[in-house]
Amino acid sequence: MAIKYDDIGINYNASRQADNYLAERLLHHLNPKPNGLYLDIGCGTGNYTNKLQQKGYNFIGIDPSKEMLKKANLLNPNIDWRLGQAENLSLSSKSFDGIIGSLTIHHWTDLEKGFKALYRVLKDDCNLVIFTSTPNQMTGYWLNHYFPTMMKDSMLQMPTLKLIKSALKQAGFSSFNTEPYSIKPDLKDLFLYSGKHNPKLYLKQNVRRGISSFSSLANADEVETGLKYLEADIKTNKIDEIIKSYKNDLGDYLFIVSKK
Repeated sequence: MAIKYDDIGINYNASRQADNYLAERLLHHLNPKPNGLYLDIGCGTGNYTNKLQQKGYNFIGIDPSKEMLKKANLLNPNIDWRLGQAENLSLSSKSFDGIIGSLTIHHWTDLEKGFKALYRVLKDDCNLVIFTSTPNQMTGYWLNHYFPTMMKDSMLQMPTLKLIKSALKQAGFSSFNTEPYSIKPDLKDLFLYSGKHNPKLYLKQNVRRGISSFSSLANADEVETGLKYLEADIKTNKIDEIIKSYKNDLGDYLFIVSKK
């Protein structure tokens, strides 16, 4: 995973920025104290770490990609950026007043081991906030129409909600709450389903380059063919019918909040 994101990280910030709404929801669920210390696990280039630090909260950002952390340090050299993985944290027990992890758990090698490590470094009565998507939610993405194999591989990579809940329970977390999130038209962080309301985004190479499903999981021939059909359907407005056929009430992503 580190090697994959070393490659993606070179131009990652061209399409990935901290979205104001998502940052506010992370902050809401984290419920931080002004004098606390917080962890952003799988911080990437540190967009959300930096955004929340700017609001007056002290963060440490950890990521397994050296390239990502280089970008993070350029963004804000005053944040403590560290190379590491969720499953193997060289941090003191009960040292954090809260933890966030955005679009990261599907890259972990061992979900239960990762949550156990986060449980260990989290103080009592403090929150872990995860932002992710589930395979069930991803079946409702209209991207399945154009890139079926890529989406199938992406869904296989994502932990189910049942698995996440079980791993959190095994790790020792005492509560489990969720808040669904549906893509908003003004989304600034261009991750996988960011083009839900703006299909033209996927025609831009720099946008696809910042999305791991396109840059790492996708078959080049399928992407080329899918983009050709997508572009044609945009021109004829057939895309509107495709999007409508995938309308659902599952939400596109999910905030998961657990307390130690």
